[in-house]
Amino acid sequence: MRTIAVLNQKGGVGKTTTVVNIAAALAAAGSRVVVLDLDPQAHLTIHLGLEPQIVDSGSYKVLTQSAEFEQQIMLMRPNLWLLPANINLVGAESELVSVVGRETILREAMMSSRDKFDYCLIDCGPSLGLLTLNALAASEDVLIPLQPHFLALRGFGKLLQTVELVNKRINPNLTVKWVLLCMFDGRASLPNEVKDDIEQFLEKAQGTNHPWSEAQILPVHIRRNIKLAEAPSYGKTIFEYEQNCHGAEDYKKVAELIHAQFHPPASTETSQPPIVDEMQEQTSAASELPSQPVAVNEMQDQPPDTSASSPDADSQEAEQQPDTQPVESQPIATGEMQEQPPAASEPSEQPEPQAEQQPDIQTAEPQPAETDENQNKAPIEIKSISPDQQQKEGDADEQPSEFTQTTSDQSNT
Repeated sequence: MRTIAVLNQKGGVGKTTTVVNIAAALAAAGSRVVVLDLDPQAHLTIHLGLEPQIVDSGSYKVLTQSAEFEQQIMLMRPNLWLLPANINLVGAESELVSVVGRETILREAMMSSRDKFDYCLIDCGPSLGLLTLNALAASEDVLIPLQPHFLALRGFGKLLQTVELVNKRINPNLTVKWVLLCMFDGRASLPNEVKDDIEQFLEKAQGTNHPWSEAQILPVHIRRNIKLAEAPSYGKTIFEYEQNCHGAEDYKKVAELIHAQFHPPASTETSQPPIVDEMQEQTSAASELPSQPVAVNEMQDQPPDTSASSPDADSQEAEQQPDTQPVESQPIATGEMQEQPPAASEPSEQPEPQAEQQPDIQTAEPQPAETDENQNKAPIEIKSISPDQQQKEGDADEQPSEFTQTTSDQSNT
């Protein structure tokens, strides 16, 4: 459990509002949160919708009567518990004057419950008395809500001196972690000047032995918003009263920043190796599958399709084989084959579509038959020639033709 004391001896700076809304945001995110009301005015108890007059248990019994801490807390919201306060807490300081170890009573009472909660936020009163010392003795971190005004800045130095005193004598683990600027108005020059002065002061303290050497101003400022002032009158948190206002947005971001410092997003990094392992398993499983060349070899072993090829398929074959005849000649060759007499296909007993299993032969067969006249032409007869006929033909060749004689006579004339 991380215990955070929300502390400022000046009143009206937003301590109770900060405790309620940060605790509500952390509880809504799934963390188990308990809030302690150590202010006799019981503003935290009222803010959560509980009347102090009807409260019998609370922080007064834990401090003065050694009551069990877990028996005094009350469940107010899912994952959100409250140690209430009432007016009786005013007399606690006077009753504890003579008690030895009165500054550590609250820390000892909470010791048995540290493993049952994730966060504990303590709302301190506007004073530096015994109740505030008990809160600082039981805490590890201090959150200082600060209104960016001149008087608030003057009390800031006195508050740090009190924290340093408790750090040296009672709680050496106590450190100032954050400064939260509330009711911030960026349009005015004074809030920005106060912010610059605090930043310079904290920068000078870095690397020293002071409890605020690691303190920082939270980058999110609580903007001035009337909804934050109206929510306590209804006994609701800002997320229950108006979840879309600027105050709800700002406190939600503050809670996320605080949670990120104690619980960095290491879960996303640790969950990455399993995802990588799954990807490796998928890759190894994919490598066991047969590769593409095996499927190609199987396709090559299969006989070609005996169905008639479409013109689109013939055009694809023509593109893959540039040495063959052009695509335009293929339909002509097919038509010529269809015009051939069926006698050519009678010797084979196979059906006609099987003749297309050899696409290379289809393009070569139609070349001799280019016209229909060649198909109807009778075969040439070869007759034997006797020696007498050969002699007559030789004599006929020796005789001049009429065209030759006529030409010679014209030349002589």
